[in-house]
Amino acid sequence: MKENRPPIAVILKGYPRLSETFIAQELRGLEVAGQPLLLISMRHPTDTARHPVHDEIEAPVSYLPEYLYQEPIRVLTAWWNVRRRGAYRRVRNLFLSHFMKDFTPNRVRRFGQALVLAHELPQDVRHIHAHFLHTPATVADYAAMLTGREWSYSAHAKDIWQSEEWEKREKLGRALWGVTCTRFGYEHLRSLLPAGREDDIELAYHGLDLKRFPKPPDREANANDGRANPVIIASVGRAVPKKGYDIVLEALSQLPADMAWEFHHVGGGQLSRDLKAQASRLGLADRVTWAGARPQGDVIACLRGADIFVLASRIADDGDRDGLPNVLMEAQSQALPCVATNIAGIPEFLIDERTGLLVPAEDAAALSAALARAIGDPALRVRLGKSGYRRLVDEFSFDHCFAQLQRRFGLAAARVPSDTGKRP
Repeated sequence: MKENRPPIAVILKGYPRLSETFIAQELRGLEVAGQPLLLISMRHPTDTARHPVHDEIEAPVSYLPEYLYQEPIRVLTAWWNVRRRGAYRRVRNLFLSHFMKDFTPNRVRRFGQALVLAHELPQDVRHIHAHFLHTPATVADYAAMLTGREWSYSAHAKDIWQSEEWEKREKLGRALWGVTCTRFGYEHLRSLLPAGREDDIELAYHGLDLKRFPKPPDREANANDGRANPVIIASVGRAVPKKGYDIVLEALSQLPADMAWEFHHVGGGQLSRDLKAQASRLGLADRVTWAGARPQGDVIACLRGADIFVLASRIADDGDRDGLPNVLMEAQSQALPCVATNIAGIPEFLIDERTGLLVPAEDAAALSAALARAIGDPALRVRLGKSGYRRLVDEFSFDHCFAQLQRRFGLAAARVPSDTGKRP
């Protein structure tokens, strides 16, 4: 079983992270399927809470030097040993050519982290897998060349759209294979692959491990139209530009004055203070609750207690954007009707008027109109919630989507038992 398979080293930006449950469920799924893992984190955790799935993951975790100057002896020891290897000069020259194109301390840090990884990686690790195509894949790429190993990647969102095309082409050309979680990301990356290697990338949605979520509540019994009792509008996501929470607040401020509603937000982020100030300026402060970053159990409780889920994803000025936000699947696991923007991978999951309501990005008036419609029409909310839940179960469950990743790792799909996790 597990002891008969060599471990795979998985490179992560940080571990554990509350915002990356989609990665954690895949790690646990690989373990349950019989694949031993060694987790390599480029950063120490900053979240104080953990999700239950993090406690189930058995793999040991190693942390690379987050900043090279903090562990100079470790970095110098790695360099002293790795420089004697046959591939060192080629990789060093490749790094220098990259450094000339991207003259930043970040580029130096990734090369130093790769030296440490190449020096410390156990001999029985035969493959390296990077989650995210930007900095984790850079470390994986350098380390794989230094050690003569093969590597693969899972590409997601920001890492695709904020990476330079020349670097993506190089990484895709050297990686053994890769997966990505949205069709629009897949088509973009596939177009960058060398001729004849188009099949070395695959579309693999993350899916949602429904065994970790309770059955949906009875939405029909609790439906109201925002007259006698407030309709609860929820959203879960980091307070960063690409999530569009300034647009959400503007849309809420445009709702009819006679509608009773409350907005509950779960998530931390750099814009939290600015959003709270905006809510005050718009006269919404007494109707908005900011819960901050919370573990999955609290997120589920928020979704179960809400009537509508809203997400106003956009393409940020720096090109950052969502892929397919996992939280939309989490919302629909509770038959919660979703109102969202029609960008990135969102329309691949939400079907307008069938499983949710979609509006253009950056359009507060359209978002407000869709919210007002959902608030005032409980029957619409029930219909969208039921249809969304059924689509999630039929096409986006974890077991359904994980089969592709299992095959890529050489794991038989039949080996995954039905108890890949516990319900919260």
